[in-house]
Amino acid sequence: MIEYKHIPVMVNEVIHLLKPKKGECWVNATEGGGGHSKKILEAIGDEGTLVGIDLDWIAKEAAEKRYQDFKNVKIVQGNFGDLAEILQNLEIKKIDGIIFDLGVSSHQLDCKERGFSFKEAGPIDMRFDTKQELRAGDLVNDLPEEELARILWEFGEERWARKIARRIVSFRYKKRIEDTVELAKIIEAAIPPKARPRRIHAATRSFQALRVVTNSEISSLQRGLEAAIEILVHGGRIGVISYESLSDSIVKSTFRKYAGFCQCPPAMPQCFCQPKNIIKILTTKPVRPSEEEISTNPRARSARLRVAQKN
Repeated sequence: MIEYKHIPVMVNEVIHLLKPKKGECWVNATEGGGGHSKKILEAIGDEGTLVGIDLDWIAKEAAEKRYQDFKNVKIVQGNFGDLAEILQNLEIKKIDGIIFDLGVSSHQLDCKERGFSFKEAGPIDMRFDTKQELRAGDLVNDLPEEELARILWEFGEERWARKIARRIVSFRYKKRIEDTVELAKIIEAAIPPKARPRRIHAATRSFQALRVVTNSEISSLQRGLEAAIEILVHGGRIGVISYESLSDSIVKSTFRKYAGFCQCPPAMPQCFCQPKNIIKILTTKPVRPSEEEISTNPRARSARLRVAQKN
């Protein structure tokens, strides 16, 4: 069996808030190591159906092995942004619930060959789908300085984006930047020592930005959320676990949009929104992992869970 290790986050909170029931049809849009799927399967029983989706073929193959004796589980390699098409191909018209667990899995972070982490030197890859041509290293070595700075600022919320981009471009005049540790050192050196964050490595936000753009995560998330809300049955529930403020803000704004909240800027004298009132937000504030969970799984510390129900 392909070993795919991943510690699921807030499993009990997910099950408590999403309330899967016997006989229902559920989707895990980010199958990963299957931690959430295991609990959902226990709740829906043999009469229910579970669809597991993952862009990573390694996760997909591991899931197929894991569920080879389950007739009610369907595993698909695909982008959750294409959720509507994936379910259409499976001849599933409506679902009772769906969970998105965004970000990078433990397996992907711990595998240096995937290039998601800078703890060990590896290629600057960061692709969820390894059949995809574009790698993060292509962005680092080929983009103009201004475009690279924009990406670091917009998708990593990195305040030192311009200095980092300038240093990267200056370095690559000498040679291509080949591995993650080398890149992390270049990024760290661009940030003044007193300005470097204390709780995370100085390169964390830049790596996040490169990963997000490499995998087109933002557009996929937006499409996936909207498709999920459309496909849910009345009373069906959607849960999303985010790990950075950029993704969380998209989830929050999408939920508010479909719950009928005005999205116009405060200074606008007249509201031009078309209230949808399609969902009800069940978490007024995002649910955070307990201190106990964080102590056993430090990677859970930034997790935020938001849940909504279709009207």
